[in-house]
Amino acid sequence: MNYVIKPRAQQKIRSFYRNVARKYRHVYDYNDFMKNVHDAVFSIYGIEQTLPRREPTIERWMKYSMANTDKWYFAYTFDGETVTVVDACHAQNMH
Repeated sequence: MNYVIKPRAQQKIRSFYRNVARKYRHVYDYNDFMKNVHDAVFSIYGIEQTLPRREPTIERWMKYSMANTDKWYFAYTFDGETVTVVDACHAQNMH
């Protein structure tokens, strides 16, 4: 299976953890940032394998499929053997 992670999804993950780093700058360091980003991106590779497909709950995602881990929700398309992740949203920011 091939995975394509669009820049918007990558930016959303990095931006979330960059904001965490700003808020907790005395206890959250670069290694924490890199580990969290890595874990979030690595969880994408479970889409269509271990992460269940769900109906989108965000209006702007209605034309995509949605999958989630315990911390992240991903909007994606599935075409044959290619999963294209177009957006990401942390569970704290789901409305």
